[in-house]
Formats: sequence, C-alpha cells, structure tokens
Amino acid sequence: MRTRKGVRAGQYLALLGYLVFLGFPFLWLISTAFKPARELAGLHPTWIPRHPTLANFRQAFDEQPLVHAALNSLLAALGAAVIAVLIATPMAYVMARRRTALAKAATGWVVVSQAFPFVLVIIPLFLILKNLHLIDSRAGLVMVYVVWALPFALWMLVGHVRAVPTELEEAAAVDGAGRMRTLVSVTAPLLVPGIVATALFAFVSAWNEFFFALVLLKTPQKQTLPVVLTHFIGAEGVADLGPLAAASFLATLPSLVVFAVIQKRITGGMFAGAVKS
Repeated sequence: MRTRKGVRAGQYLALLGYLVFLGFPFLWLISTAFKPARELAGLHPTWIPRHPTLANFRQAFDEQPLVHAALNSLLAALGAAVIAVLIATPMAYVMARRRTALAKAATGWVVVSQAFPFVLVIIPLFLILKNLHLIDSRAGLVMVYVVWALPFALWMLVGHVRAVPTELEEAAAVDGAGRMRTLVSVTAPLLVPGIVATALFAFVSAWNEFFFALVLLKTPQKQTLPVVLTHFIGAEGVADLGPLAAASFLATLPSLVVFAVIQKRITGGMFAGAVKS
C-alpha cells in the first residue's frame, strides 16, 4: 500500500513538474508584455509587473501591421485545415477498412514522412510552386500547409476510423442502407471528434508555422503573423522586448480559444453504448 501511494505521489509530482515546465514560458511572456520599459531593463526581474502598462500593446500595433498579418495567418490556417480534412477523411476510411498491402505501405510512408525536416523539402516545394507561378501567393502557402499537414492528419483519422465498430456498418447494411448512406448517416457522425481534432491540428500547425511563410512570401502585405513578429528584432539582433512579448501573447490567443471551444467534441464519449456487448 505504501509503495502504491509513493508511486502515485511520484506521478503527481512528475505531472506538476511537467505543467510548470510548459506554463513557465507562457506566464513569463504575459508578465513581460505588461511590464514598462524601465522594469524590462532592470537587473532584478519580477514575476508580477510593479507598474502594469498597456504601452507595449499600443507600440506593437503602431510599429507593425499585426491585424493584417493575423488575417493572413487566419485565412491560411483555415484553408489548410478545411482542405486537409476534406482530403484525409475519405483516404483514411479506405486505408482503415481495406487492410491490403498497399494500404499498409501507405500507412508506413505516412509515419516515415513525419521524420523529414523542413529544410529537406523546401527546395522541391519551392521549385514546384515556381513552375506553377504560386511563389509569393497565399494559395501557394495554403498548398504547402496542406501537403505538410496531410500525412499526420491522415494518420490521426485512420486511428479514429478503426475505432468505429464495423458492426454498426454491417447492421446498417442489413437494414438496407447502401454504402454511401451508411457512410453519411452512421460512420460520419461518429468521426466528428476525430475530424475536429484533425482540423485543430492542421489549424494550429499552419497558424504557428514560420519557415515556409518566410521563404515563400516576399510581399510585406502577404506575410503571416509569425513572420511579422520577427520585425521586432533589429538588424543587430536586439529585440524590442516589450512590444515583441505583447504581440507574441496576442498571437497565441487564437490557438487557445479554438482549443477551448472544441475540446468537448474531442474528449466527448461519442462511442459510449454504440454497440451492445
């Protein structure tokens, strides 16, 4: 009994340490965003600003087009999420239901492709987009985001499709429903949590992505928010810390809001009681 309690206490301590590890950068970012310049230059930094101010936020909006950059990021992220889900959902269903050698090979390739670094694929993507005249265009950036998000999105959805009991589809077929009616009325509603989770992944990945946007977009009016944030760093590498922290804090909010809104669909028990044992 004592051993079990000790293990449980160790698990809670490890979880607490992990939460502190994850939360420290975000909390420090919030603290920095509200500190005046004098406190930021002080030798003894504090967690809580002594004299909170919104001057960093006003300065950030005055110096850089954050609203326009955020709109560019939003359009790119939404486009990538929607297109990736539309492509990955039917592909995942086929790969999950048809256990052929080709499907297994495709699944293996999806897993292996996640190990490719950005630098390895940027040159081929750049040449392809150049031939398609999509360099320095939002459509080209969305295409790259879809290509990059699709393997992992497909891998996620394959797992969700396999979690749907085949007995439900067989029962629908016995009742006279065709393949398309079964997919639309039986399988698709049960895949909603997986589709939402996959869309969230694609959206957050595109929203936070920096490298592809930096290489592919040259027109300032088309640059996304992560690229614009680098403009707060001067030519000599000196960062305007207050406005940078304020703008970075605002840039993290959409991801947090999106996750907070749809988390119930991700964690909901959609399969409870679907099949009688």
